Amino acid sequence: MSEPLLKVEKLNVYYGMIQALKGIDFEVYPGEIVSLIGANGAGKTTTLHTITGLIRPKEGNVFYKGNNVTRVPAHKIVGMGMVHVPEGRRIFQGLSVYENLLLGAYSRKDKEGIKRDMEMVFQQFPRLAERRTQLAGTLSGGEQQMLAMGRALLSAPELIVLDEPSMGLSPLLVGEVFEIVKSFREAGKTVLLVEQNAKKALAVSDRAYVLENGVITMNGKAEDLANDDRVRKAYLGA
Repeated sequence: MSEPLLKVEKLNVYYGMIQALKGIDFEVYPGEIVSLIGANGAGKTTTLHTITGLIRPKEGNVFYKGNNVTRVPAHKIVGMGMVHVPEGRRIFQGLSVYENLLLGAYSRKDKEGIKRDMEMVFQQFPRLAERRTQLAGTLSGGEQQMLAMGRALLSAPELIVLDEPSMGLSPLLVGEVFEIVKSFREAGKTVLLVEQNAKKALAVSDRAYVLENGVITMNGKAEDLANDDRVRKAYLGA
């Protein structure tokens, strides 16, 4: 097997006196979609924030492409090819769709590449192309999620870290968002996905980890976890 693109070793994270992550380990290999599933408050978002440089762990290490990035600032991590699509979209409401997308490419210098990727995003998200001059704040929730994902692609990432992409969307749009997640892999990207909708997450993933109270309690092929009675009972409503 190839070397992992992302390797997390014994991460311990605290908020004051409260320990949010308790020595977690996991790996993501190139070309995979890997899901972190678990209940609210399990530590999923904290894990993503630590990986992408927004939170410093008390102990443990994060390796990306073989480099220790545990203490690397978030903006430099983006330049290394890892991009974070945060929970709640976090788009710039007062800027146009086009301006939001362009901000995704802030760490790049290759003008021709940016232009090419902008066209690729508009092809993948025709609704954004139709609304390129529209203020982002006037888009629907689903369109805002597409904009957040499109903006991530403009950074030319190798690893896309997605936090709750289906949150607050209609069932129809949820299906569309997961098709987009699959298309990322087809485009040669690697995806680490945190998602409340465990059923959908496992359906698009290669492997998954179950996080409970800051501890990884299970991991394996997504298909196997989807058929595991404990997972079905706890997260799939079965």
